[in-house]
Amino acid sequence: MRPKVVLLAAVVAVSCAGPGREKPIGEAFVGPASVNLREELAARAEVSATVKHGERLEILERRRRFAKVRTKDGQEGWTDGRMLLSTSQMTRLRKVAKRASELPSQGKASVFDLLNVHTEPNRTSPSFYQVREGEVVDVIGGKVTPRLPYAPGTPDGYDPAAVRPETDNDDWQLVRMKDGRAGWVLARMVLMSIPDEVAQYAEGQRITSYFSLGEAKATPNEPAKHHWLWTTISERYQPHHFDSLRVFVYNASRKRYETSYIERNLKGYYPVMVDNPAASDGMPKFTVLVEKDGALERRTYEFHGYRAKVASREPYDGPREDLGLPLLADANEDAAPLYQPPSLWDRLKSGVRDLGR
Repeated sequence: MRPKVVLLAAVVAVSCAGPGREKPIGEAFVGPASVNLREELAARAEVSATVKHGERLEILERRRRFAKVRTKDGQEGWTDGRMLLSTSQMTRLRKVAKRASELPSQGKASVFDLLNVHTEPNRTSPSFYQVREGEVVDVIGGKVTPRLPYAPGTPDGYDPAAVRPETDNDDWQLVRMKDGRAGWVLARMVLMSIPDEVAQYAEGQRITSYFSLGEAKATPNEPAKHHWLWTTISERYQPHHFDSLRVFVYNASRKRYETSYIERNLKGYYPVMVDNPAASDGMPKFTVLVEKDGALERRTYEFHGYRAKVASREPYDGPREDLGLPLLADANEDAAPLYQPPSLWDRLKSGVRDLGR
């Protein structure tokens, strides 16, 4: 009886697996907002399925940079492996969102047109979301990276060994969407949402953060006005986030904004912090992180009337590379790319399989 039982179990197992069902050799997650899977490894092949960002896929086969995958519904197809995230990369992206939820906003921003949000500060990294015209996001970080081909699994999406003196750069901002997800957008494509009557004084500089310092006194027939703190940067591709800060106060009697404090030639970093204005009497304190003589210090400013003054200076000993950025991964986390260049043995096996088709 035992042989019959074993044979019956084997038949049931084969039946459940389905005829010709390939055994997976790994797993991956969809990087872009959506990806079309194709029946064959050809640009004009029929689309077999469309998968969404974050969806788990089983890897069935690899050919050079391409992968044959299977969805949770059993649909199979081919896609470019560069658009897939490894398990560690997906974990890392989720950690970015979690850490980003804890970072203070440096100001709300909008866009002129559809804007791709990327998993890494790299133009060709997967884009998992599009910010639409009129949609508002929170700016929470920023950095400059060289404009190089996307290298999956590297900290910023590019191979550091490929950097050359003539390599072009890009300014990026880390933004948080309403659903809590966070990703990278080109800084030149976002516009800080500070009122135009204040932004007109930017003098061609890019506003990198802004904060309300409370409402100004106004007449009953006049709409509420705010006092403002902002930071700006005058040159692109700088390692710091701002080189100037300014305080604007609204003069109700003259019905105009006036500069009450300005400081230039700074090397300042996110995050800029403002004491809760609603809970403060008068103008709130604010804190900035600046570099002086090669060392970082945290400066706190207090107001005497409408005049700001440095009230304290404290050394900053945290890691410089994390300024204004979420910790992307633990130091011991495996962030290896999903696809490594195929070895000679892999190429030989692939060639043998192709001959047998």
